[in-house]
Amino acid sequence: MRCDRLWKDARLATMAGEGLGVVDHGIVAAKDGYILYAGPACDAPVLEASETADCEGRWITPGLIDCHTHLVHAGDRAQEFELRLAGASYEEIARAGGGIVSTMKATRAASEAELVRSALPRLDALIAEGVTTVEIKSGYGLTRVDEMKMLNAARQLGVERHVRVATTFLGAHALPPEYADDADGYIAAICEDMLPAVARAGLADAVDAFCEGIGFTNAQAGRVFDAARNLGLPVKLHAEQLSNQHGARLAAEAGALSADHLEYLDAAGTAAMARNGTVATLLPGAYYFTREQQLPPIGDLRAAGVPIALATDCNPGTSPLTSLLLVMNMGATLFRLSVEECLLGVTRNAARALGINSETGTIEAGKSCDLAIWNIDRPAELVYRMGLNPLHARIWKGQ
Repeated sequence: MRCDRLWKDARLATMAGEGLGVVDHGIVAAKDGYILYAGPACDAPVLEASETADCEGRWITPGLIDCHTHLVHAGDRAQEFELRLAGASYEEIARAGGGIVSTMKATRAASEAELVRSALPRLDALIAEGVTTVEIKSGYGLTRVDEMKMLNAARQLGVERHVRVATTFLGAHALPPEYADDADGYIAAICEDMLPAVARAGLADAVDAFCEGIGFTNAQAGRVFDAARNLGLPVKLHAEQLSNQHGARLAAEAGALSADHLEYLDAAGTAAMARNGTVATLLPGAYYFTREQQLPPIGDLRAAGVPIALATDCNPGTSPLTSLLLVMNMGATLFRLSVEECLLGVTRNAARALGINSETGTIEAGKSCDLAIWNIDRPAELVYRMGLNPLHARIWKGQ
């Protein structure tokens, strides 16, 4: 059997099956960008490789997946960070004209090329830690033209770098000044104008909304979900970050891929997510950066069998974080997740949160050959260390 490339003498954490799917004496073979064989060397078919790489006992995991980011934006919010250090709350800053609306102004003023240029260093930081797939949301334009500009910039990032980009339309992120005191009118504009235009242009892989006291109501998020489903787009939701608005239950019952944040998730929301297979995407960077005190109900999610993903939530206001390795450490130290939960959270479950688990997220025959090769003695080191990047090589689509 011929293959393009073969990685031999490796220890694999395939993330397939039970646990981490460890194979002690493993090989991976790729052809045309897809995995041809992955497993024990002793069980492999006879392989003729155009190129062979000796991993010298290194560990191979799937390429990491950052399944919730706001990577494309202009400006920063360092001044708001200072205000929070002085005692102002996230909600107080938002109601005073800061927060998302502040970034909106800077993003509207930037060209598409400028948005790409400013996002590349953030993307490069993720790639340098073995990330092969990144989700990027809009939500800082809040007009049809500016939201599409953001999504075009996100798509362009996937041209500029060897990385899979999943785009999410987040028009329902905040109320723009043009619709002050008319949230329903803005939701109508999203459903009747913005979202259809985005769908026609093929710019979104999913649709998101911010369901919160300072965001949008359940009814308004539900209208966005209905419009998305009518256009054949999957949905997800920012839910229960600052209060319990019962958004996770709404999202799950709408068949959402994921509900994200979830600090104030209740038992009914957890049960709905378990019933409907909705992934819980936890964002410890935002929890840390905003100095939250309310922990997500990890024990309830575990008991209900809800898949848990982890992501950076990279954004200028509440999580200016570009390290998925640090996210895993935060998931363990702040949320008390296990090593296994953290690693599955940035591979298999992250792929599921994006609806691409048939394509990537595990090391299995038939999937895209997206790999990260590490200079480590055991997988726990990827969660344990802070500020050290042990990446040896990153493989995307076999290259």
